[in-house]
Amino acid sequence: MTRAAVLAGIGSCLPPRVVSNHDLAARLDTSDEWIRARTGVGQRYVATDDLDTSDLAATAGGRALKSAGGQGVDTVVLATTTPDRLCPATAPTVAGKLGLGHVAAFDVGAVCTGFLYGLATASGLIASGASDRVLVIGADVFSRILDPQDRSTSVIFGDGAGAAVLRAGSPDESGALGPFALGSDGEGMELITVPTDGLPRAGSGTPRNVENHFFTMQGKKVFWLAVQRMAQCSQQVLDSVGWGAGDVDHLVSHQANHRITRRLADELGIPGERSYSNIAEVGNTAAASIPLALDHAHAEGVLKPGDRILLTAFGGGLTWGATALTWPAVEAA
Repeated sequence: MTRAAVLAGIGSCLPPRVVSNHDLAARLDTSDEWIRARTGVGQRYVATDDLDTSDLAATAGGRALKSAGGQGVDTVVLATTTPDRLCPATAPTVAGKLGLGHVAAFDVGAVCTGFLYGLATASGLIASGASDRVLVIGADVFSRILDPQDRSTSVIFGDGAGAAVLRAGSPDESGALGPFALGSDGEGMELITVPTDGLPRAGSGTPRNVENHFFTMQGKKVFWLAVQRMAQCSQQVLDSVGWGAGDVDHLVSHQANHRITRRLADELGIPGERSYSNIAEVGNTAAASIPLALDHAHAEGVLKPGDRILLTAFGGGLTWGATALTWPAVEAA
C-alpha cells in the first residue's frame, strides 16, 4: 500500500518578551505607521538571553506531540538558520530535551523555506518506510543575527518556533501532505545572506571578516522574486492536485511581508480574505513562520476539518516550495 505523511499534531512557541513598533521607534528613525505600512508588522517576540533555538523548538515540539496524542516519534527534523552552535546539529539536542531517546535527528537549512523542506524530507522518509512518525520543527532566533541599527531588517523579524507531527497513513486521508514543488537558485545567494560566519575562505587560509556577521537582505529584489517563485510552485501544486484557485479555502504562505502575501494571493487568483496572516502579531519568524501560522489559525478556529490548504514559502538560498493538504481533525495542544 502506498504510504503518505499525514498531519497528526501541531504546536508552537513564542518567547515571552514582546517588542512593539513603538519600542523600536524609540531608538530607530522609524514609526509605528512606517513599519505597519511597509511590512504589516505591529509587534514581534524576542528571545531573552537565557533562551536558545533548541529551547523554543523543544517547547513547540512538545506541544505538537501532545496535540498528536502524546505518542513518540522515530525522527526529528529541525529547520533553522540559527542553530545553537555550528557543530553539532541542534535537532539531537531538541530530541534529548524532549526525552525521545536515540531517535534519528538532523537539521535542515533552507532559511524561510526550511519548514517546507523539512515536511518534504519527512514525507519522503515516511513514504519509503524509513520512518513511521516524524516531528518536523521550524525554529529561529533571528534577533541574534540582526543589526539592531538596521531599520530595513530589525523591524521585520521576530523569534519563535512551530512544529508538526507527521504519521504514516494513506494518500486519500485528510491531512495527507503532497505533492511538493521545491526549487532553488544559488545565483541569488547574496540577496538574502549573512555575509560571514567566521569560517576560513576555501583555499585562502585567511579568516572571513567576523565583524560582518549580521543578516542582510535586498528587499526590493526579494519582493518580486518571492511573489514570482511562490506563485509558480503553488500553481504547480494546484495543477498536480487538480484544484483551482477557487477550491483553496486557505492560503498559508511564509509571513515575509503583508504586501508580499497580498500580491501572492492576487497572482494566484485567491481571494485576499482566504490568505491567512499573523505577521502583525509575530513578525517574520523565518523557518517558524508557516507552522506558527497554522497553529494560530487552528487555535482561532479558522482552519476546519476538510478545508483545503495551500502552503508556500520563499527564503534565502534562494529557495522556495509549496505543498497542499486537506485539514484533518487535530487536537489542541
